[in-house]
Amino acid sequence: MPKEILVKSVLNKTKKRDSWFLDDYTVNPYSSCSFNCLYCYIRGSKYGTNLEKSLSVKANAVEILDRQLANRAKKNQYGFIVISSATDPYLQIEKDYGLTRAVLKTVLKHRFPVHIITKSDLIERDFDLLHQIDQCSVLPEDLKELKRRVIISFSFSTLQDEVSKIFEPGATRPSVRYETLKKTIHEGFLTGVSLMPLIPYVSDTTEQLHHMFSRLKEAKVDYVLPATITLFGDGRASSRTLMMNAIEKYYPELLDKYNKFFSHKAEMPMYYRNAFYKKMKELCNEYTLNDGIRQAALSKSRSTQ
Repeated sequence: MPKEILVKSVLNKTKKRDSWFLDDYTVNPYSSCSFNCLYCYIRGSKYGTNLEKSLSVKANAVEILDRQLANRAKKNQYGFIVISSATDPYLQIEKDYGLTRAVLKTVLKHRFPVHIITKSDLIERDFDLLHQIDQCSVLPEDLKELKRRVIISFSFSTLQDEVSKIFEPGATRPSVRYETLKKTIHEGFLTGVSLMPLIPYVSDTTEQLHHMFSRLKEAKVDYVLPATITLFGDGRASSRTLMMNAIEKYYPELLDKYNKFFSHKAEMPMYYRNAFYKKMKELCNEYTLNDGIRQAALSKSRSTQ
């Protein structure tokens, strides 16, 4: 069972809005994560190899958030709240605690726009609240042109269930996630896919990329946000250690390449990253998919006028 903790703050103001995620604030109702993605950047000795064992519920999150948002609203400091930036807002324990739903009710009360990032199908439960937020929230002055107050990004590192089982063993299966993605698009929300990260030589091969982009085109996603992998640390619970162990076990033919890339660095080499983003741009053009949220929102607004 997760432990319940009390926090002094739950609304975090970002230093600078990220141009990809449009985040002015972040809120994480939970700490740690039961999805156990091996590549997750929050990994390390603080949480251990099994992130689920260190799950915490911020028991007073709604009370604290209510005060913090009231203060921001009073000062007209509206902006997109990313839920969540450090863990998924729709973990399995959300079915029992309902903390994310309570957070959304508080966000609605104070009329803040939201960007939800998730690997879960549980978001479907909250479509009712998200529609209300999309209708009545206040956009910051410099984002009023978007005319969308709810952004929903589904995170995928692969569309293959068998690959997901290796690298993100606790997450909702990609096949289920994909069906929820289509439902979200059907509901009319500004909806896209975060391909963060694609797994080198596993889910970023030419064959896999064309399969993925064709499925995303078929689903009519509004945008795609692709990124390369970054692996940290040498500890037993670090992402680099866990990913290297998984590659050795399931993809031994790739081990030499991974050792070459990650023995002394956290990121893939620059030539790979340059080629990666060039390829992503080409694929977005080929499949006529937006590669940014702002671009997608403006495009959607024009198409509905």
